[in-house]
Amino acid sequence: MKALILVLIIVFTHSCIKTKPTAKAKNLNNTITILDSTLVSKFSKSITASDFKRRLSYFASKDFQGRKTGKIGQRKAADYLRNFYKSKNIAPAFNDSTYYQTLPESFLPKGIGTSENVLAYIKGSQNPNEVLIISGHFDHLGAKDNVIHFGADDNGSGSVAITEIAEAFKLAELEGYLPKRSILFLHLTAEEIGLYGSKYYVENPVFDLKKTIANLNIDMIGRVDKRHENTSDYLYIIGANRISNELHLISEKANTSFTNLVLDYKYNDENDSNRYYYRSDHYNFAKQDIPVIFYFNGEHSDYHKPTDTADKINYPLLAKRTQLIFATAWQLANKTDFLTPNSGF
Repeated sequence: MKALILVLIIVFTHSCIKTKPTAKAKNLNNTITILDSTLVSKFSKSITASDFKRRLSYFASKDFQGRKTGKIGQRKAADYLRNFYKSKNIAPAFNDSTYYQTLPESFLPKGIGTSENVLAYIKGSQNPNEVLIISGHFDHLGAKDNVIHFGADDNGSGSVAITEIAEAFKLAELEGYLPKRSILFLHLTAEEIGLYGSKYYVENPVFDLKKTIANLNIDMIGRVDKRHENTSDYLYIIGANRISNELHLISEKANTSFTNLVLDYKYNDENDSNRYYYRSDHYNFAKQDIPVIFYFNGEHSDYHKPTDTADKINYPLLAKRTQLIFATAWQLANKTDFLTPNSGF
């Protein structure tokens, strides 16, 4: 996750975040039904702690040198992600086989060079031009004074979670259960230096932003913060009700139907001094009035330190959190209509 100092100047720029759900909006809850419960339960079982441990232990290893934007470790991480999607026969989002959306040198801060987002997708069966975006950054801080910042939680956890979700949707496809909308699995670069990967995507979208139903953004979901040391079965939800209260309600129902995590909204408070709503890649989608959820476990003692290592990840909890995101994504990719915006009430 990007540091707070980089985003203070944009805190008050997006007017839609002040929207409050009305009584009419709350009545939406009565119209929301969970789709395909049996199928969601079946395919979410493919999201396992053992898969996470195997993949994340490698993704957050010294081989990737902390995945600093523009450096060889970040490019190696991009290649790892691309090869994963190739191995699962999950298509690139472009009409070629690169899986890369290249950010030119001129777009990034001086001295970075070029970098790349990694994009894969599953094509929708009924409305392929409509899309749900599941995102997370895969860059981190690199090495400082020859000491690697491994970034296992930040954001190795989110990066691998996206691959687990993609694999679950692919297994469903192989059994004949395609999502109605397309799903874009979007691994973003350059988040740590200013949300550049998501900024570049929204300025150069592969899918029409007006046909993007939502963005589910995952950034740090593998650890437990001090606030929840005694009640670890939780997840912070940020932004779900800011643009569409319907998204918040779907998230709540998906949780009660499948995972029963404690959903903590502390950091969704518009007056929260941490300003997390502005500090990860979902914010660039929110500025386009696309409903977002930011999934987050909170900061911990190893945040942005070399000690953020794979051995400290809570793998069963990471899998359960990812199952919630998968269940929510299934609902969004298969619901009949777009989400109702708060501005409609």
